[in-house]
Amino acid sequence: GAGIAKLMAKEGAAVVVMVLGVSVTGEGQDAAPAQRVVDAIKADGGQAIASYSNVAKYDEVGATFEDAIKAFGHVDIVVNVAGILRDRMIFNMSEAEWDAVIAVHLKGTFNVCRHASARFREQKWGRFVNFSSVSAWGSPGQPNYGAAKHAILGFTLALANSMFRYNCTANAIVPGFVATRMTDSTPRGQAVLQQTGKPMSEAFKGTETDPENVAPIV
Repeated sequence: GAGIAKLMAKEGAAVVVMVLGVSVTGEGQDAAPAQRVVDAIKADGGQAIASYSNVAKYDEVGATFEDAIKAFGHVDIVVNVAGILRDRMIFNMSEAEWDAVIAVHLKGTFNVCRHASARFREQKWGRFVNFSSVSAWGSPGQPNYGAAKHAILGFTLALANSMFRYNCTANAIVPGFVATRMTDSTPRGQAVLQQTGKPMSEAFKGTETDPENVAPIV
């Protein structure tokens, strides 16, 4: 998300960075990651604001769109890259772990696209970019994440077929492994932290798994 926001701003977009504003484990408050992105964009001469909304909450997403309109006048492009992990084998997974991942990935993608689609329809132009994952093909220990990411593919196809008449496109990106803030909380991420003293998302900067490599695809 950070790499995408910065690259889009560099290419002339005014960016709203929508992040829940909590720790990597989903607890407490941590506005720093989003603010760092906003500050970097502004330092580079771009325009950006942060919005600390819950992508899984329909009304909060709507409020973010209102903030975007007030700040920049219109919305043209949405990129759905918010994500959480609650990895567990299916026989150990709780209902809460299933619901949390489906809410952020699948309902969150719907919420953003639903609010965007009404505006795109009126202005007869818009771009939807949704993120799936190779985990959609059946990653063990990720029945919730894999199901959500596979569903996003079907949703994106329906979105494309629904919105093309309004001069809108919808695409899904399916990246392989990238070292994001989300992966910092995984066992592999914790191992990297112990070995290098840095979170995986920082330790892998400049490598092929740097998430900024995905930004040009968007």
